[in-house]
Amino acid sequence: MPFLPSLPERLAAVVGASHVLSDPALTASYAVDWTGRFRGRAALVVRPGCTSEVAAVLRECWTDGVPVVPQGGNTGLVGGSVPVGVPGAVLLSLRRLSGLGPVDEAAGQVSVGAGSTVAAVAAHARAAGWDFGLDLAARDSATVGGAVATNAGGEHVLRYGPASAQVAGVEAVLADGQVLAPLGAGGVVKESTGYDLGAMLAGSEGTLAVITAVRLRLVPMLPSRVVAVVGVADTAAAQRVLAAVRREADGLSAAELFYADGLDLVRAHTGLPPPLPAEHPAYLLVECAGRADPTDALAGALAGVSEVRDAAVATDAAGRAALWRYREAHPEAIGAVGVPVKLDIAVPPAALVAAEPAIRAAVSAAAPSAQAILFGHLAVGNLHVNVLSAGTLADEVTDAVLRVVASHGGSISAEHGIGRAKVRWLPLTRSPAEIAVMRAIKSALDPRGLLNPGVLFPLHR
Repeated sequence: MPFLPSLPERLAAVVGASHVLSDPALTASYAVDWTGRFRGRAALVVRPGCTSEVAAVLRECWTDGVPVVPQGGNTGLVGGSVPVGVPGAVLLSLRRLSGLGPVDEAAGQVSVGAGSTVAAVAAHARAAGWDFGLDLAARDSATVGGAVATNAGGEHVLRYGPASAQVAGVEAVLADGQVLAPLGAGGVVKESTGYDLGAMLAGSEGTLAVITAVRLRLVPMLPSRVVAVVGVADTAAAQRVLAAVRREADGLSAAELFYADGLDLVRAHTGLPPPLPAEHPAYLLVECAGRADPTDALAGALAGVSEVRDAAVATDAAGRAALWRYREAHPEAIGAVGVPVKLDIAVPPAALVAAEPAIRAAVSAAAPSAQAILFGHLAVGNLHVNVLSAGTLADEVTDAVLRVVASHGGSISAEHGIGRAKVRWLPLTRSPAEIAVMRAIKSALDPRGLLNPGVLFPLHR
């Protein structure tokens, strides 16, 4: 249903005419996701600059019954932040909400705007002698609000937990424009006064409220780091090496897994030399960090494991970044080849050795000409399954992979969310009772279904 002709003018009165975009040439970049797989159309793109403007925009849209699609850095991979199949939608870009409050030394916390990037928050914290526990390859574009809305995990989830674990409070606006502001006065660290509304919004993907600010827990800044890339025979060998490192070396903060086929794509795309003198079927990247130098402990742990075929170790910042590049360049290298079917799954770590080849076999059976590139966060059983050349068989590939994951007791989404991509498969790993509760919460907070329709639940036309 088209919006009333007066809506653009009313929204311009709230945010300024330059922040209400209607020209398709200007709105097009907001309406396609990072992969290029999900493309929609925004009737308007509105860019508020503060919480009160967000509230006023939502009130106007509520009055007219206009659907709203919130968007942060638009680095999502499941179509959750683009208006696909939502005609007449207002896309609400939150990138201007990028303020960084002073670091609260007493509480070890900081309040930031939802549009602040992960990299900006980390730099802000480090300048004050602290650090931010969330990190991911899209750090320069991904926003904190989007990370919380999808409960992103990233590279240091092993040590610090996902985005929700970093949250001490959330400020948000409901669909009708009411503001929820439980950020806490003065950085209250403990509180037990009913439902934890901030926790409820983590993972809600913009379907319950629009996050405008987040109060974050910070972590100690650790001055000494070491990174190693280890060549191994397979997933099982990588797990045995990781187990040894966990037992013998202090300060393990990351454990990433990738394979020879993915490394080949990365090297072809970036021109990087091989990380090790010889090629190996699989690679484990581990990072340890502490106040004291963890290098000797990590080297000792690796030396005692027969599965280690070879290893490269770096302690200086440039060397560590160079080793991380082999893992972090996977998404861009895959995207350079074509538009992939991206599936973000997790299984119990004990099931990963069986699940990994089963996933590859499922892809081959569903789309024989497709190529599956896998990489991910080994310690938590999280694999990013990227399928190239699936063609018209994207749904068949998705169905095959997610059923394998469910059969191994896993989750169909570890950190990207459900978005629009996986709505039909949510019942694979969520019970009817759980889905009914989620629907009830959605109905209570957004009874008209105007916030991000089609995300998490089927789109009702």
